[in-house]
Amino acid sequence: MKKYSITALYKTGYLSDIDLHFAKFITGFEKNEAPDLYLAAALVSRSTGNGDGCLDLDAVTQNPIIFGLNGENELKPPKLSEWIETLIQSRAVGRPGDMRPLILDKKNRLYLYRYWDYEQRISAAIKERMDNDINKIDISILSKGLNRLFPENENDSFDWQKVAAVMAAMKRFCVITGGPGTGKTFTMAKILALLLELSPGKMLHILLAAPTGKAAARIGESIKSAKKTLNCSDDILDAMPSESYTIHRMLKTIPGSPYFYHNAENQLPADIVVVDEVSMMDLALTAKLFEAIKDDARIILVGDRDQLASVETGFVLADICDREHIEMFSTAFCQRYKEMTRQGMDVSQPSLQDRPGLYDHITVLQKSFRFADSGGIGECSRAVNQGNVDEALFHIKNSPGQISWKKLSGPGDISRFLPETVIKGYAQYLNTADPLKALELFNQFKILCAVKFGATGVNEINRLTEETLIENSLIERPHSPAFPWYRGRPVLITRNNYSLDLFNGDIGITLPAPELNSNDLYVYFAGVSGQVRRFHPHRLPQHETAYAMTVHKSQGSEFEAVLFIFPNQDYPVLTRELVYTGMTRARRHISIWGTEKIIERAISRRIERTSGLKDALWGK
Repeated sequence: MKKYSITALYKTGYLSDIDLHFAKFITGFEKNEAPDLYLAAALVSRSTGNGDGCLDLDAVTQNPIIFGLNGENELKPPKLSEWIETLIQSRAVGRPGDMRPLILDKKNRLYLYRYWDYEQRISAAIKERMDNDINKIDISILSKGLNRLFPENENDSFDWQKVAAVMAAMKRFCVITGGPGTGKTFTMAKILALLLELSPGKMLHILLAAPTGKAAARIGESIKSAKKTLNCSDDILDAMPSESYTIHRMLKTIPGSPYFYHNAENQLPADIVVVDEVSMMDLALTAKLFEAIKDDARIILVGDRDQLASVETGFVLADICDREHIEMFSTAFCQRYKEMTRQGMDVSQPSLQDRPGLYDHITVLQKSFRFADSGGIGECSRAVNQGNVDEALFHIKNSPGQISWKKLSGPGDISRFLPETVIKGYAQYLNTADPLKALELFNQFKILCAVKFGATGVNEINRLTEETLIENSLIERPHSPAFPWYRGRPVLITRNNYSLDLFNGDIGITLPAPELNSNDLYVYFAGVSGQVRRFHPHRLPQHETAYAMTVHKSQGSEFEAVLFIFPNQDYPVLTRELVYTGMTRARRHISIWGTEKIIERAISRRIERTSGLKDALWGK
């Protein structure tokens, strides 16, 4: 039997229990011992657990596996040709289209069957819509609507929002992406008004959704706010949706199962489905969502392609958008755009005329209305996106209006620097008795951490924050670890509870009920319609204290001011996407604490998730 140091891989944490159990299950299909198959199965299990859609055998064989606390161990995998031969002879491994536990494709990517299937279902759903444009459009109504809803701007700059509107009118599938403050949701509101005007006399059923309750509430609030300024009739405003859903709630979860009530056999009764914050969606949820939407319905995806990937498997929005592609459209699309708007587009590519692929389905909004074009958060975040370390650090150190920089020389710096910032950031909400006002004030400021554990992790920062607030008489010390509740305690929901309508990412504030004249504590959450909802603490699903949260948990949120704390050592989770996402949670000001060395490494590292979805969609 050929030996691999699987035990060493396991003992150092490179492989987990589930990886070994899966490998044992796969090799159980064989009559003889199969160490090469065992290794492949363990590694593909590890890859999907880390967010990859598959295992790239070419990449694995080109570089030895380095593992151990300090990278002191090395495992050399088999030769690629021998490994492939072993795998294709296994009864557990099939080619695309086979029903086997593992699927090996022509590019030597090894999949768990269900993730290969998810990719196929997503690409098939998108391609089906790509091949079926909406041709019956009243050009007169569309042109008038475009001129009214997207009037020419004062500086005569090209209006990418108008491009997105034309695209949404013509396509059954489209993506609107762009950084923070580029008006994605406001553009979406105008598009919905335009689509309603293009269907006079027809009641379009429009659904708004997002991956989390927090993000769903935000898109609902944004659409309501936009409706107040839209230049269209009251009938159109009344027909626009007033409710938003989490994707799970929209599809209706079947308790105790990974399936939904709405699926390929029982599709949503919707003509248009808009999904916001798509960067947070994983492969499984995306596949199930697409199958639940009728073939003749429009799917409009909205999100920032440069944000962090989903916590679960996949990098769906980045794969759909292909972050490397240059913004361009086919000549045919540009001609239609000119016909509808009487404006030219200098981004056509004649080679795309016959096979434009996804190019005609993606619009990148490029003008930020939140951040100035020079200096500050906007310029710094763009430098981070481009991996330009020197420029990013220059803006971090030289943008006093929007960015404050504090160099940390050791763990003790946190306990010295934190109290002043915490009191300034949280004192106002803690002195408020009104739950709605307290929620609004609490969301003005947030501490973000890159990691959960350690001296600069969420758990320790939350502990230090509580101690600071106790010492300054802003909160009371909890009676016991068994009852950690006190007036003002902020909590973050970490597990969905559909019966309570509370979802992962929702933030609540603990207060007495003003109308009850009692000291009994309740936890208040903002409702979708602007009201507050209260719950007894014992009723809450899994939760944690939330003065500080990870950057991952902050996705879908915005705060007026942010304190972003970097760890004092390097971690794989530190990437430019994490830095970008953390920075752009701040609307007006961000304080960055850390060391130049760690920030440089983070900006230099990019999330690279192995997937075949981009190839399937872009023909690469």
